[in-house]
Formats: sequence, C-alpha cells, structure tokens
Amino acid sequence: MNTKIKLLAFCLCGLLIAPSFAAEPEFALRDNDRVLFLGDSITEQKLYTTYIEAYAITRFPKLKLAFANRGWGGDTAWMRMRSFPDEKVLFAAEGDAQQKLIEESVDDVLIRDVVTFKPTIVLINFGMNDCNREPFREDLFRAYVRGQMEIVKVLTKNGARPFLVTPQPLEPLIADPASDLRNQSLRKFADGLKDIAAKQNLTFLDQFDPYMAILKREHAQNAKVNIGGGDEIHPAPVGHTIMASILLKQLNAPALVSSVELDFSDAQSAKLVNATKCTVANIKAEKGTLTFERSDESLPMPVDAAAVGALKIVPVLDDLNRYELKITGLTAERYDVMIDDELATTLTKQELAKGWNLAMTAGPITKQAQEVLALIFKKNVLGQTLWEAQIHNRKKQLAALPSQVADLETQITAACQPKTHRYTIKPSGN
Repeated sequence: MNTKIKLLAFCLCGLLIAPSFAAEPEFALRDNDRVLFLGDSITEQKLYTTYIEAYAITRFPKLKLAFANRGWGGDTAWMRMRSFPDEKVLFAAEGDAQQKLIEESVDDVLIRDVVTFKPTIVLINFGMNDCNREPFREDLFRAYVRGQMEIVKVLTKNGARPFLVTPQPLEPLIADPASDLRNQSLRKFADGLKDIAAKQNLTFLDQFDPYMAILKREHAQNAKVNIGGGDEIHPAPVGHTIMASILLKQLNAPALVSSVELDFSDAQSAKLVNATKCTVANIKAEKGTLTFERSDESLPMPVDAAAVGALKIVPVLDDLNRYELKITGLTAERYDVMIDDELATTLTKQELAKGWNLAMTAGPITKQAQEVLALIFKKNVLGQTLWEAQIHNRKKQLAALPSQVADLETQITAACQPKTHRYTIKPSGN
C-alpha cells in the first residue's frame, strides 16, 4: 500500500470513529444555580416542576441547586392575575402606549415574585391563558409578545437567564388534537415565542411540538384516550411526567445514571469489564453466586407512583434514567438480583447478558430516590405557603416558615447522597 492510500485509509478511519468520541452536551443547570419556574396554574400544580427538580438533584447530588415555583392560576405574560391591568385598554393600545401599559403591569410584580429570589435561571411558561383558549386573536398575541419581551428585559437586567418555554397543547378528546382551533392558536403563540428567543439569543424550550406528536399518535389509535390524565388544560402526574421529560431532554439532561458490566464466565471468579459513573469493589464468586459492592455517583431519577403510566407513552427510562447492570457468562436460567439482601428483581441469564435497567426496581436505591421526591413535594408545598406569606406580610408565618423550608432543604441534600450497596446475583429458586 503506497503512502497516499495509507493516508486516505487513516483519514477515513478517523471519520468513522470520530462520532463515538463526541462530547456529551452539558446539562443546562450548573453549580450554584437558583432555578425559578414562572407560569400559570399548570406551573402552580407543582408537578412538572418538582419532577425536573428531583431529576436535577438526584443526578447531580454534589451541585448546590435551589428551586422555587411562582406559578399563579390564570396568569399571563402581562401578569393578569398579579397586576390586574385594564385588559380592554391594554389590548386596544399600540406602540409606545401599549409598551408603557405592559411595563406598568409586569415590572413591579416581577421584582416582587421573581427577582427577590435572586434566580440565575427562570423557566417562563405562559401561553395557555394568553391565547384565551380560543381561535387566534392578533390583539392577544401582541400583548403576549410584549409581555414576554418585558419579562426577558427585567430578568436579564437583574442577572437571570430567561428560558422561554412553550405551553403544552390542549388535549381535546378527538382523533386529531392538532385540528382544534385552540391548538392552532397555541401553535402561533409558540412560534412567536421561538422568534423572540432567536432574535435575543435565548434558550427556547418547545413542549408544544413533542407533546402534540404524542397526542396525535395516541389519539389516532383511540380518540377518547386521555394521556395526560387530567382535564383538557391541566395534565395529571402522567402528563406532567411527559412534560418534564420533554423539557429535560432539551436541557441536555444525561440519560445514564451509572453502569456496571461483569464477566462471570468462570464460576469461581468474576471480572469487572466496565464501571461508568460508579465504582465496584469486593467482587466474589462462589458456587455460581456473584457478590460485589457498588458505589454510584448518583441516584436514579424518582418516578412519581401516580405517573408510572407515562413510562408506556414516552421512553423516560431510556432517555433519562438508565441504571444499568450487565453480567455475561451466567449458566443458570434465572437469577435473583439482591441489593442489601433485599430482592430487587429476577432476570433471565439472557436479560442480564444483554444488560438490564434497574432504575425502577433497585430495591433500597429506588426507595431512597422516592424518599427524596416525597421531601421535595413537602418542601415545595411549604415554599408556596411562604411565598404567599411574603406577599401578604403574614408576620407569624414569616417568623416560622423560612427555617422550616431550610430544614427540609437540608434533609433533601442529605437524602440524595448515594450510598454503597452490596449486590448478590444468585440462581433463582423460583
């Protein structure tokens, strides 16, 4: 082979293998970020927001992160429910006159509800009430765009990074939800938000298109199915889990929790093949049983028990929650996977050889993640009460609540730290 051919072959080889070395996109949340969710009643439900928070702190337990929810039922980008502007005048106004009305409606309450938290990131999720859930109206759209731009201006001035989030579509019980005129209006509002993000170089998070694709797929099979589990506007935990998964993927949330691969071809010994985002120690093999200790860098993301149905609709476990165990060389047909002497699951040798995602069945590890989720829910309910006390200057609550919220935050930080666990893989007696 001459020199030129060798060089060409080397270059082609490099092109073929280069993608495997591509760096994983960096998760949008960073150490010391203070994340605030701003929106309407869908945000106020404290579901998709809690699920995103739970993912972040279980996957990155060493990061210092703080979260707050400022959802307000019925609200809009022009702060309808916080400032109560004269909307008839606001919608009729144009140019500088409308801009002045928007500033009067938005600025002060945004300082009160958002800026005082000193957020570094604000996820802004308006649109459902802005379009008034009716066919497209240009006057509402103009107010929505100006409101969003004013929110961005105030937040940027105060050191926060605005993330512009489209609302999810409505879920009418029809074969094609995209044909609903209200969803067509929401589509135009989402496009307007995308334009703002592009012009101002802001992070744009699109729930509308991915959620609508899921609705169209599921409703084409059964027009009366309600995948969100709530009403047309407000999804239940299943729908909020879908929303959270869509947003997390767009925030570059990594899928892998950790992964272990062992070779048990020799019944009297086992070899560690790979350990990613974890360490493995004290590997022992005796009489066809394998034991080892596994120390992970993080916990699996907790999935709300009320939202398990979402796992049949979107690949949450594959996309966001891969807690993997792979063992080759096994000879018995089925094996019990024990974690700290507790039966986690029973798998065939083929399933273990291919690799199995234990995220939902990891016994004490899954339970620990669920305890974290329960604490976050408790903290967020108390945080809502504290925010309302601050708005209304309820002095008695203001004297007690901050320390209670801080105590729960301390408990959450402790609860999300992973522990070392002892695994036993033995032939199943069942």
